[in-house]
Amino acid sequence: MTDPDTGTAVERIFREEYGRLIASLVRRFGDIDVAEEAAGEALLVALEKWPETGVPPNPGGWLTTTAVRRAIDRLRREKVREGKHEAAAMIHDDSPHEPTGVIADDRLRLVFTCCHPALAPETRIALTLRLLGGLTVAEIAAAFLVQETTMAQRITRAKSKIKGANIPYRVPGPEDLPARVGAVLAVLLLIFNEGYLSAADGEPVRTELTGEAIRLARTLHELMPEDLEATGLLALLLLTESRRAARVREGVLVPLDEQDRGGWDRTLIAEGHGLVRQCLAANRPGRYQILAAVNAVHTDAPTAAATDWSQVVALYDQLARIDSSPIVALNRAVAVAELDGPEVALAIVERLPLEGYHAWHVTRAELLRRLGRSAESREAYDAALGVCDNTAERAYLTRRRGELVS
Repeated sequence: MTDPDTGTAVERIFREEYGRLIASLVRRFGDIDVAEEAAGEALLVALEKWPETGVPPNPGGWLTTTAVRRAIDRLRREKVREGKHEAAAMIHDDSPHEPTGVIADDRLRLVFTCCHPALAPETRIALTLRLLGGLTVAEIAAAFLVQETTMAQRITRAKSKIKGANIPYRVPGPEDLPARVGAVLAVLLLIFNEGYLSAADGEPVRTELTGEAIRLARTLHELMPEDLEATGLLALLLLTESRRAARVREGVLVPLDEQDRGGWDRTLIAEGHGLVRQCLAANRPGRYQILAAVNAVHTDAPTAAATDWSQVVALYDQLARIDSSPIVALNRAVAVAELDGPEVALAIVERLPLEGYHAWHVTRAELLRRLGRSAESREAYDAALGVCDNTAERAYLTRRRGELVS
């Protein structure tokens, strides 16, 4: 008998397994296109069979086995590359694979492959988000504030470049890491952010993405313990993750100042604070270290009212000297509103070229609300809702808009 709920379960499991599955297939076959097609075919088979037979005890293993078989079938049909027949037959060999690079982590190797210096920086990040995070092209385009068709073209060109240049699937040697680590860190943060504020339908938080980003950040920190930005990124992810349990209540986003701080994970906070102290002691500040320090200020405050906003503004001032992007300026303006008032902050926000960014509209709506400009605030909430896909955030914005006094 067919279980109608199994289709949803298949898609959820596939999202959770996607990064591992793609990384495993790329390691086996050395071809990103083959890996993506085989993974997609495995999903279709699962959607067809699992509703009738039930989810297998080891769904990840089932998906991998099915995808490998589909990939072998494709390679045999193509008969284009010499020696692929023999390579495909060797897939059934259960002996350990040869070590590739300085660590044995399929997914981190995939990140480093996608972050090769031969690829443009934004393209490296976009490709990795597609392959490792399983994000849709639309989700990646939204993260970069570009059109979906533009992002699709970038990703296609990146895969062609990897294939044409025979870029190896491995973690580079220690001497090559500095050229790639910046893009790797950016990828991990974006994967985490997509999980923490998901655009997927019905899922305000995707813990498979946040958990994987933290795992990879830990692995990278172990690989490069002297890299302070890797340390800072791990601290940032841990401190952000520490608040996750208090961030959504009954399907509605709970803003930082309303969260139950007793529900924050103190073990993660302690670990994150320890990493931030290591960075401060070295006194070589970078983007992720500063963002982690901002989060350390928030998680150190026993109440929202006790937050040291002057320190937060000072940290964003320091960050602006490194990264002058409008998004940094927007985040700084939120802190300025607490220190100097909403009118000063609104003047900053109005000058920022972020009309396509939902957080810009949310910030404007909240500042206008505090200034008693309800009609303008309502319009800003409407604009935010027009570009916001996260279900919990939409529920929060709808509630806030409904509470405005006419």
